[in-house]
Amino acid sequence: MKKYIVLFLLFSAVVFAQNVNEYKYALMPSKFSFLKEENQYNLNLITKMYLQKYGFESYYDNETFSADFASINCNKIFIDVLNNSTMFSTKLKVVIKDCKNNILATSDEGTSREKEYRVAYNEALRMAFDNFGMLKTHKYQPSEKSIGTVGELAFQGVEHNEGKPMILYPKKAIEGFDLITSNPEVVYMNIKYTSVKDVYIAKRKENTGIFFKDNEKWIFEYYLNNQKITELLHVQF
Repeated sequence: MKKYIVLFLLFSAVVFAQNVNEYKYALMPSKFSFLKEENQYNLNLITKMYLQKYGFESYYDNETFSADFASINCNKIFIDVLNNSTMFSTKLKVVIKDCKNNILATSDEGTSREKEYRVAYNEALRMAFDNFGMLKTHKYQPSEKSIGTVGELAFQGVEHNEGKPMILYPKKAIEGFDLITSNPEVVYMNIKYTSVKDVYIAKRKENTGIFFKDNEKWIFEYYLNNQKITELLHVQF
């Protein structure tokens, strides 16, 4: 029985590692929920540094994203840190989720008995990352799940053949307009007017957010799994 349990655990570890290896990018909050300020005690910076060390191109949720990062929701992992501290010790865990909020992996608990918060949180978080073997062996191996199928890429705004952002075009609609691809039958996004110039309500599939102009660039911004997503769109008005 013990032999089968060990084999099952080894198989599970390989499967989860492969899941993480499918991703090139990582997105994390600029402020963890158990803290009062952005990057308090440098925990968000430490998280980003570890993810970059382990081979992920990483962003905070309030940063401007690269076009490739923003073009497809499921090409990234979502990082969070959970605080299970007690009166006598600081305890942190790192959690990795996919775009559908499924937990891909959770680190072992990093602990510290230091009394000063900054020292304790830093020590506990570094311990959690240092012992997170799955991340340490990360090697990006793209799959259909993480880069999307041909159809999904076209819908998300990436030309599959050329690897370049596609140009979107406005088409009049009720109370606003649609953004269409070079194929007029393919509606990429529905846009509704607001009372504010160059600010619109936008809906793409299940994602609803705002579409606005910022320094001559058009942005689609929305929330996914409590993470703010910012996408750059190329629109030919």
